[in-house]
Amino acid sequence: MVDTRFFQASPPDTLASLLAAVGFGAVADPRAGTLLISGADELVTATPQTLALAASKSYADDLRGTSAGAVVVSAALTDEVPVGAVAIVADKPHELFVDLLEYLYPDSTRTLASGKGDGLPEPLIEEGVEIGENVVIGRGVEIGRNTVIGPNTVIGRGVTIGRNCVIAANCTIYCSHLGNNVVVHPGARLGTEGFGWLDHGSTNRKIPQLGRLIVQDRCEIGPNATLDRGALGDTVIGEGTKLGNIVVIGHNSRLGRNCLLAPTTGLAGTTIVGDGVVMGAGVGTSGHLSIGDGSVVYGRAAITKDWPAGSKLAGAPAQDIRDFWKEIATVRRLSKGDQR
Repeated sequence: MVDTRFFQASPPDTLASLLAAVGFGAVADPRAGTLLISGADELVTATPQTLALAASKSYADDLRGTSAGAVVVSAALTDEVPVGAVAIVADKPHELFVDLLEYLYPDSTRTLASGKGDGLPEPLIEEGVEIGENVVIGRGVEIGRNTVIGPNTVIGRGVTIGRNCVIAANCTIYCSHLGNNVVVHPGARLGTEGFGWLDHGSTNRKIPQLGRLIVQDRCEIGPNATLDRGALGDTVIGEGTKLGNIVVIGHNSRLGRNCLLAPTTGLAGTTIVGDGVVMGAGVGTSGHLSIGDGSVVYGRAAITKDWPAGSKLAGAPAQDIRDFWKEIATVRRLSKGDQR
């Protein structure tokens, strides 16, 4: 969801007026002239006052069940739009949706760090909090009791940090909500912009990153790790999960409970990881895939597709570890001239 602690939307306006403002022609549905739109959201969490996007067939299941007031869709998905929603059919739905996001949230990538936070109160800091030198704390920030904030750390407006946390020196935290007993090691970057672009290799147009980062209780974030906020929804780090040094978590990824990700692991956007998954150093994913509960991914593996619970994976591209070792054994035999 787009959290108004972090991003302020323009005043509500009719769908017809919004479309006219971004230079899009009128839609045939007469409801467009009266439907008030107050923001944007993902299909699964959208409300009758918000816009959503369905750009390809991969969105079809969520589209059928959405409660969005209006949906920007490709022509192929027109028949899947629920009767309660206005269909906005576009040749380039993703580009139109970005036009609308930029109009609805005009300052979405700026002034996150400190002073500006219209409508937000002064920071709320409970007793027993220790704050180091040169710490910057934005408006609307909430910090729970007995938490320690190290020197030179920046906490952006609206961020919430639970109780008994340790935030080390030289960290930045934007657009994030942290639970209790969270440890963030030096140099970590939480809630950064996701790597989202349109018109790849040509104009490289930025997709506004308007979501949040949720770090649940008892998580530990290693030194110099980078955790991107969601594009519209949330990036989630599940309770008790531990991330090593220089781990990168892409936007809209979701990690389950009690996972272990060794140093230099990198998850591309929308990687869904189940509970209790263990990843060795240097693992990477191609994004938009899932890894089931209890899986083990050995170091330097490159995951390119979905894997079920209990998988044991190795290699690039990743495969079942038994197949991986059979393949290695075959190559060794061939290299020695054994043709069996």
